[in-house]
Amino acid sequence: MALFRNAKRPLRIFLYNSFSTCTNHTNGYSMSRGSPISQSSDIKGLFTIKYVNRKPAFGLISRQFSDKAHGGSEQMSLIKQLRERTSAPIKDVKLALVDCNWDIEAAQKELRKRGKVLASKKSSRTATEGLLALAQSKGKVAIIELNCETDFVARNEIFQYLALSLARQTLLVENISQQASGIYPVGPEYLQDSQLNLEHPKINGEMTVQNAITELAAIMGENVKLRRGFVMSASLPGVISTYLHTSPQLGLGRIAGILSLEVEDKNARLDALQRVGSELAMHVVAAKPLFLTKELVSSDALANEREILRSQAESTGKSQMAIEKMVEGRLRKYYEEVVLMEQNFILNDTLNVKTLLENLSKEVGSAVKIGSFFRMEVGEGIQRLESSNADESVAQAA
Repeated sequence: MALFRNAKRPLRIFLYNSFSTCTNHTNGYSMSRGSPISQSSDIKGLFTIKYVNRKPAFGLISRQFSDKAHGGSEQMSLIKQLRERTSAPIKDVKLALVDCNWDIEAAQKELRKRGKVLASKKSSRTATEGLLALAQSKGKVAIIELNCETDFVARNEIFQYLALSLARQTLLVENISQQASGIYPVGPEYLQDSQLNLEHPKINGEMTVQNAITELAAIMGENVKLRRGFVMSASLPGVISTYLHTSPQLGLGRIAGILSLEVEDKNARLDALQRVGSELAMHVVAAKPLFLTKELVSSDALANEREILRSQAESTGKSQMAIEKMVEGRLRKYYEEVVLMEQNFILNDTLNVKTLLENLSKEVGSAVKIGSFFRMEVGEGIQRLESSNADESVAQAA
């Protein structure tokens, strides 16, 4: 214990000498030459000065922290609101708010401007994904293909909403070809200036089709493109049946089959026609027919197939007569593959489509025939011909 007291003496002497030779007015305290006792009291005060009035200082710091936290909370709320309105990336949302001094309305307009510029830059990029959207009224069906770059965007609810809106708009287009029945193309040029009245929370109001697509591209950050559209009309009495494959919701899909059935008797049972028509629309999707009847097979397609079959037959080394018989036999097989009326029915391969229609005619008590049919798939032909729209081959009846 004595050793400990002795060890503290040099520190006391050092402090005494140091503070007795100077005067310090820091924080209102004065130290001058005096007795060691008074000096030690001042020294004690020096070491305790920073703990005086601790509560007010702590309160000030707390208030400053609370103010900053409150501001940060408001900013996060604005970011969340603008993100919900626009679906833009959080980074872009925050940047727009900062640039607009946290004015959410101004930031939303700024995001739309930036998005449209970005959309125009991406418009040259290939878009092979997307959806087919279908709308139907009595005796008429419209279908469009809306493309994007990724399947992720095709699954987005805003994309799907606009696709269905475009299909409904296409259904309103007047018959461009003036055909009484059949299929006619409705290209983007017929729709781009049409007015839409959209009611989705993130894309709403009156705007043209072209502006709506640009708006969607700005939101999604991808190239979005209305590629093509078609309308099928049927003569009455009759029905139009549809089938959509890989359908995320009613009216949407990646592959579509559309088919019209016509009946002579206007009093015939249409429920039977609807049932068989739906099955045949599914058949069109699965079997991929190219022509309705053998008579409608194009001369070019037939000549090309004959040339291929003859080349295969000649490689066998048989006589010319035998080669001709082989070619004709294989042509019958070709018709069964590409002609709808000659194909085996996918739901019952013991009969072909022609026999199926004969049985349906007996059931309804009137002759039934296929007026026209159409098969369409997302992205088909884009790699072969980027500019192809309504000029792509359409399978239909004469």
